Amino acid sequence: MFDKKAARLRRAKKTRAHIRHLGVHRLTVNRTPKHIYAQIISPSGGEVIAQASTLDSSLRANATGNADAATSVGQLIAERAKAAGITKVAFDRSGFKYHGRVKALAEAARENGLEF
Repeated sequence: MFDKKAARLRRAKKTRAHIRHLGVHRLTVNRTPKHIYAQIISPSGGEVIAQASTLDSSLRANATGNADAATSVGQLIAERAKAAGITKVAFDRSGFKYHGRVKALAEAARENGLEF
């Protein structure tokens, strides 16, 4: 039986294994119909260094489930990463297509100083 979430997680597993082999910080993205979340995780995988989401009080006033909100989250995660001293990350899209909100977040993070 086809399970959409299981298929997405199967796709994500290969990417995460490759990023773990590289040994760099990873920018992970998770999206739900209402919100989008981004975290920068240490190479060991045990520590979240920076996070941003549409649940932040500064972003929650506007719509939270569209590409404009994802762009705002991308800008915020880039600012917080630079404040933590991180400029180079690997992009982990968690098995989601690089399209729409995921793409908007990635492009906003790149424009604001993150390299990946």
